[in-house]
Amino acid sequence: MTKEEIMSRLYDRFIRPTEQNRESFIGVEIEMPIVNLNHEAVDFAVAHKLTAAFLKAFDFTATGFDEEGHVYSAVNSTFGDVFSYDCSYNNMEFSFGKEKDLRSIHDRFKLYYDFVQDFFKPYRYTLTGMGINPNRKLNHNIPIENGRYKMLFNHLSSFSKYFYIPMFFHRYPQFGMFSSASQVQLDVDHDTLPEIIDTFNKLEPIKALLFANSVLLGENEELLCCRDMLWENSTHGINPHNVGMYDCDIQTTEDILNYISTTSIYCVERNGKYLNFPPVNILEYFTRDKLTGEYTENGEHILMEFQPQPDDIAYLRTFKFEDLTYRGTIEYRSACCQPIGDVMTVAAFHLGLQGKVKELRKLLDSDVSLYHHGYNAAELRKQLVRKELPPTVDRDTLYDLVSKVLDLCCEGLSERGRGEEAYLEPLYQRAKNRTNPAKEMLRRLQNGESMETIIKSYAEV
Repeated sequence: MTKEEIMSRLYDRFIRPTEQNRESFIGVEIEMPIVNLNHEAVDFAVAHKLTAAFLKAFDFTATGFDEEGHVYSAVNSTFGDVFSYDCSYNNMEFSFGKEKDLRSIHDRFKLYYDFVQDFFKPYRYTLTGMGINPNRKLNHNIPIENGRYKMLFNHLSSFSKYFYIPMFFHRYPQFGMFSSASQVQLDVDHDTLPEIIDTFNKLEPIKALLFANSVLLGENEELLCCRDMLWENSTHGINPHNVGMYDCDIQTTEDILNYISTTSIYCVERNGKYLNFPPVNILEYFTRDKLTGEYTENGEHILMEFQPQPDDIAYLRTFKFEDLTYRGTIEYRSACCQPIGDVMTVAAFHLGLQGKVKELRKLLDSDVSLYHHGYNAAELRKQLVRKELPPTVDRDTLYDLVSKVLDLCCEGLSERGRGEEAYLEPLYQRAKNRTNPAKEMLRRLQNGESMETIIKSYAEV
């Protein structure tokens, strides 16, 4: 394909869906760690028993089976909700079918969540609202036995092959098996798309203050949201344009398209086999006559040559904090899993502010508490995910800005007339107390509380 043909296909996949006249919906995905309170590894047999009981109780139909026949995903035809395990059987996910109202999603979440918790109770298992599984060192951090998850683990485990790339790689290729996120997808219009991406990119440092909830206990507890590092310093981050934030201005849809053309592809599927290979820029990919990919079968890594095909654009997957999807939505994906009692805060925060993007942009552009001190948004995010604020930031003016952002968000939700602004109350409390779930966990541990007590409190609805 020529460059023009590739750019046209990228436009059709990512930009054109935003041109369609359609209603605006909300999609919410909530990942949660499974914790064995007996201070032992999660027994996957318990997870499989829970799955069978859940599917029967809520009329879900199995849609994904691992190589041993165990169900790892299922869908409810009435609502479009998906019950699944993300990467491993240590991490459960509820993905909700598109809705107009956050309260409807929350009601179904509580119904599903209570069932799981009641099932787990005799085993002394629990779900909890933490971005890092507190038992990660005890668990069997192995991928679900299917082609996609094995490919992903194989790709992440290949970091040692990239000695020629001048970047720091962490040593946790299994991080998807112990990290949990809270993500929301919102429909977006073509005309407001660049402004939304650019403005929310600039908002990321404030989100770090409010939502940080992933600490690698006992290793680097200064880092309150290690989620960023886990993605950016893995093989996903070999091309930094595939992950994290935008280090450039996004003013037009052409800017977005050009940015997408700088991202890399690292996997395809051929003959039912998921293949991973060293990341290749998507434009360069289609200049290759052939590439060599690798898949795993019976514990062996097997090489396979293949030729690029035009439809391979469907396998171009990025992990930006503001990720434009092929559905005509932006997936906001920088927030950790939150304490279960605050489970709707992430969705409410983004929903309220996306409707006030012009006012939000004006607020951020006029700010001098964070900005205009020599740092851009990406650099500020890296500073504000840490326990201590940088010396260039005045705490009082910073949290005044946070309060103004929350007020704007509350206004946006109130105008929807659905009572969703009630979900912001935990965020107002965090801003008032200048804290977040990660800080609170560390504070409670320092005060002598047991990890089990904290796990249970973060699990309360």
